[in-house]
Amino acid sequence: MSSLIPAPRQLNLLALLACIAAMAGALYLQHVDGLEPCPLCIFQRIGVIAAALILLIATLHGPQRTGIRIYGALTGLAAIAGGAVSIRHIWLQNLPPDQVPACGPGLNYMLDVFPLQSVIQEVLAGSGECAEMDWSFLGLSLPAWSLVVFSGLLLVALVQLFRPLPTR
Repeated sequence: MSSLIPAPRQLNLLALLACIAAMAGALYLQHVDGLEPCPLCIFQRIGVIAAALILLIATLHGPQRTGIRIYGALTGLAAIAGGAVSIRHIWLQNLPPDQVPACGPGLNYMLDVFPLQSVIQEVLAGSGECAEMDWSFLGLSLPAWSLVVFSGLLLVALVQLFRPLPTR
């Protein structure tokens, strides 16, 4: 069974390519289709970028035993954080219309006016614009597809954390 799993460096590269594809898709939807990201979408992008940076470093570094586990744990943390934001976003999108929170100020305005901790708390609380479902593919909204990506990244992280490694 373990022979079906790519080597650690190749698995990191595949996951990195998945992150690049996810970001390319998001940027296409924004710049070509005109779908502006809400604050929660931006936080999900940050999660994908964080995982991509970890995976890029892991791919270039090509670590051995302990390093594989460390990069796996860091990738897992990025995937869990991004997945949590995706779940929150999906929850907001499925609220009844009378329970959707009011739209707040834009993210750029909040970053200019409020301290970062307040901005993060406000964004994670969500707003009316985050509850809108402007796009779907195969019946899944954009945050649901983000959750699919984060789930795949978490699976890669778990493989890297628990795969049998040769002793040296």
